Amino acid sequence: MGKVSAVSPLAPDHFPQLPVIEGVRFATIAAGVRYQGRTDVMLAVLAPGSTVAGAFTTSATRAAPVLDCQAKIGGVSEDGAAILVNSGNANAFTGKNGVAAVEAITAAVAEVCGISQSRVFTSSTGVIGEPLPHERVTAVLPQLQSKLDPEGISDAAKAIMTTDTFPKGAREEIEIDGKAVSIAGIAKGSGMIAPDMATMLVYIFTDAIVSQSALQKMLSRHTETTFNCITVDSDTSTSDSLILAATGASGVDASESDAFSDALYRVMLNLAHQVVQDGEGATKFVEIAVTGAATDEDAKIHGMAIANSPLIKTAIAGQDPNWGRVVMAIGKSGAAADRDRLSIRFGDIEVAKEGWRSPNYSEEAAAAHMKGQNIVIGVDLGIGEGKATVWTCDLTHGYIDINADYRS
Repeated sequence: MGKVSAVSPLAPDHFPQLPVIEGVRFATIAAGVRYQGRTDVMLAVLAPGSTVAGAFTTSATRAAPVLDCQAKIGGVSEDGAAILVNSGNANAFTGKNGVAAVEAITAAVAEVCGISQSRVFTSSTGVIGEPLPHERVTAVLPQLQSKLDPEGISDAAKAIMTTDTFPKGAREEIEIDGKAVSIAGIAKGSGMIAPDMATMLVYIFTDAIVSQSALQKMLSRHTETTFNCITVDSDTSTSDSLILAATGASGVDASESDAFSDALYRVMLNLAHQVVQDGEGATKFVEIAVTGAATDEDAKIHGMAIANSPLIKTAIAGQDPNWGRVVMAIGKSGAAADRDRLSIRFGDIEVAKEGWRSPNYSEEAAAAHMKGQNIVIGVDLGIGEGKATVWTCDLTHGYIDINADYRS
């Protein structure tokens, strides 16, 4: 894999203490799928009755594990369930061999864990186009099963990493009708990050009772304004998988709870932000808030045009308040815009107003904002009520260093 020499400067100062989610147990192991000397396989086993929802990449070249998961989501939930993840090999663009690998792994997990194969979900992340040595995974399953631990989620976050520089976790604990409900999530992602999911694996667990249809509805809705609103490099992965599981162990039904839905959103947004903060080579976290667009959809199109512009991202890396490049990105996006109504801010500094450079523009003030780690670009189109917020990072030479020798 590409060289990752240091933890991202945008990383949180510590991994959160995630709550134990009753009804799910974790185990990790070093199977040697690609890496040596580190864990690279994670197993999570869910109690009978758990409901499972999912969101997956829209790539036309989806990997075999993604296709298998998509076929299984929404099935009956009386049985237990399991999630098996390997890092180092994406099992993507591997043809019938990839399908056979998924079949072998899911069958073996089902046998070892005593559950239906239709309730075994797998994910693979890493190099594309190389056959997955699935026998290395199936060989360690008995050991994994024997190590299952309700407190193993932090180790699971580490096992799914590839070029990530830090493990990612988020938590929420709320009360519904006076009873406690917990949510815990982990994620991996650093490069090949773009809307419609990215090179991300995300696993979120709750002890609430949530019907499968309600769980899927919440997940799909919140994905649109969290994981589908981030980008590192505009490249959409073959392997994105976001799986949400509700064990029901708390005895609290949250299927219609706005408080639960809001807490789930916060966990998803937290994890999405951490993925951007660990963008390959990133030194700055960038929020792009677009208002005044013709529609919300247009606002997002404009936001992503800005977020994915190499010219803007390199200017941010160089701490250059080159707002003319924002004008360029809006003009090329394809969404509705009127040059003479356009206004732009960097942080609190107005740099352009209604089609002109702001009369109060200060190069020094704008440059000072660009020196920070957290950059905010505000754009108002002035033509409607549409709005959207997206997040990205800068583009530095570190991105090249990591990806130029990714397979070595």
